[in-house]
Amino acid sequence: MKTPVYTYFIFFLISLVASAQGTVEDYKRAESLDTLFRNKVFNTPNSFNWLNKKEFWYKNNTEKGSEYIFVNAETLEKETAFDHEKLARAISKLVDKKIKSSKMDITKLEFDEAKSNLRFQLDTIQYNLTLSDYKLSVIDTLASKDRSRGYWGKRGNEREGDPVPSPDQKYTAFIKNSNLYVKDSKTKEETQLSFDGTKGFFYSANIIWSPNSEKIIAYKVRPGEEHNIYFVESSPKDQLQPKLHTRDYTKPGDELDFKSPQLFHVSSKKHIPIATTLFNAQFSLYNYQWKDDSSSFTFEFNQRGHQAYRVIKVDAKTGKATAIIDETSPTFIDYNGKKYRHDVKGKDEIIWASERDGYNHLYLYDSNTGKVKNQITSGNWPVRKVIEVDDKNRAIYFTASGLDKDQDPYLIHYCSIDFDGKNFTRFTTENGNHKVTFSPDKEYYVDQYSRVDMPAVTVLKKAGKKKPILTLEEGDITELEKTGWKTPEVFTAKGRDGDTDIWGIIVRPTNFDPSKSYPIIEYIYAGPHDSFVPKDFNSYYWALSSLAELGFIVVQIDGMGTSNRSKAFHDVCWQNLKDAGFPDRKLWITAAAEKYPYMNADKVGIRGTSAGGQSAGAALVFNSDFYDVAVASCGCHDNRMDKIWWNEQWMGYPIGPHYAANSNIENAAQLKGNLMLIVGEVDDNVDPASTMQFADALIKAKKDFDLVVLPGENHTSGGEFGERKRRDFFVKHLLDVDPPSWDQVYN
Repeated sequence: MKTPVYTYFIFFLISLVASAQGTVEDYKRAESLDTLFRNKVFNTPNSFNWLNKKEFWYKNNTEKGSEYIFVNAETLEKETAFDHEKLARAISKLVDKKIKSSKMDITKLEFDEAKSNLRFQLDTIQYNLTLSDYKLSVIDTLASKDRSRGYWGKRGNEREGDPVPSPDQKYTAFIKNSNLYVKDSKTKEETQLSFDGTKGFFYSANIIWSPNSEKIIAYKVRPGEEHNIYFVESSPKDQLQPKLHTRDYTKPGDELDFKSPQLFHVSSKKHIPIATTLFNAQFSLYNYQWKDDSSSFTFEFNQRGHQAYRVIKVDAKTGKATAIIDETSPTFIDYNGKKYRHDVKGKDEIIWASERDGYNHLYLYDSNTGKVKNQITSGNWPVRKVIEVDDKNRAIYFTASGLDKDQDPYLIHYCSIDFDGKNFTRFTTENGNHKVTFSPDKEYYVDQYSRVDMPAVTVLKKAGKKKPILTLEEGDITELEKTGWKTPEVFTAKGRDGDTDIWGIIVRPTNFDPSKSYPIIEYIYAGPHDSFVPKDFNSYYWALSSLAELGFIVVQIDGMGTSNRSKAFHDVCWQNLKDAGFPDRKLWITAAAEKYPYMNADKVGIRGTSAGGQSAGAALVFNSDFYDVAVASCGCHDNRMDKIWWNEQWMGYPIGPHYAANSNIENAAQLKGNLMLIVGEVDDNVDPASTMQFADALIKAKKDFDLVVLPGENHTSGGEFGERKRRDFFVKHLLDVDPPSWDQVYN
């Protein structure tokens, strides 16, 4: 007997429903995922507070609630810092409100030397607790912090500033009529020291006295051009009519202020101009510092285009300027992310960071001669951050990555080394991303490490010991795993050169089924100022987890052109931001899809915000051979339209044809695929006109796209509304499914 055709059809529908993606149920899981995963990981404290050389406390997140732990590193005793129930009752009585011992979020714990009294803060109140009888008293009530957002790009007014007294209080220096004056504190007599200041080339109010009160550094400012951006807030909360906003916002190519340092000998009224030959093409001059004996001063010069950076020393008698550090690069100097300078106390020495040997390392300079005394760190790995310099013992504590060939090269490790480059010591070796908190004398330290695929382990170590002396906590993800949470996978593949490992992660949905086919979505941020793939364990990655839940595999990758590897790896971005590591990203995704057939490399989407928004747009303008769908939020789609410091850092100066060649706007006619643009109408980080100009270019090129403008929103990925639109866009164009109505999902 043959099975009726309609029966086969029913079986087909059942199987289709069983394998469906982008359903109402998927949306509801995606919406609830953050809440579902929250507070499901235990025993992962996030800060450690040393009270003295041997004792510290931390707050642990146990399954039952918060617990404050006190540890003696010498005796290895570990105990609760106080009676939680007694303290909760004491607080409840004082504030007339029920406080649960497991929910107390107290901060700034301070024990007295005898540990008989405990000072702490809860909300905005400071308390003192007598531990013998748990008597609680209020020390102070603190005002709530002002969380209002200031404008990131606001520049100081060089014309304005208070008079500056000399260290010996005999004189006060000030600016009047664009010139430098001093006033005698006793006689009140004013003396004019400069006579060359004008409204168009005036003396700044930033006046720096020498330590011996005999000399003054002042500088003249020739103002650059004014560049404002404007946008309309259509729907202000406090009025019906729209508001016009203005921001001071310099962009690549704009003329900048020119500063001319001047030296003055106060008693002789001598004015010594300083030749500007060494610092003419200015991006900035700053960090003026007198030598302790007042014999000279230094300042730093960042050349326009960022291919030269100098520390300039000026003789306080003659005004002669000499470059004691002269850093140059044929591409760029990463002054914002890697510059480090430390003037060694009591010595004519400077510790300086440079990528001159191909990796970011430390050098010891003679600050008198400008010669390198020795390279301090070396190797095919970068110094990531200097934690502390111990001038007395001539030792440097720092973090580094890439030390181990068998580990992810981005994982942070803690080290120390002497000024002469000897006695290199590693405090961490375990395969994880480390965070270390040292005791004041560096004898003991708490080491917490994790990876995206391993919860945090927290141990106490002693300097000179290879193994931990006490395990403090081990992360527990039992409850998290019960939710269906899937461990992100760390994945590597070879980059465009066939040799360099490119690192990223793969995130799968909780209902992952290897028999299904999953379109791929890449979350991109390729800003050259850092690397961005998560390295620490987290239960929820906001840009990845919920999107995966709709029926996608979501990935994040650090391609060439991002930071924290070699200088050559980083230099790929030079005058080439449209590259964004795409040749590496495409190879990485292809390699992952070859390993995992359920990853459908024929359907690839991409999303990004800010610099990631620019890259997401570039995916369809310059890389539509691989990417099919993109959602670009508040992107800088032409680097001439964005903030000067970020864009000239990587794209250089002057503004040549390469800016247009990298522009999504100039090349909009090349776009293929499905694009959604999201922008906040009052974005003062990336000029919203950049998105609108991209839209205009697409319209003129007769390209179809979606545009979402968010009233009243600043620099944003889209907020709640934008997130809903983004989800629907990917579901429609990658899953070929009509998204469910919002009433079905969000009500």
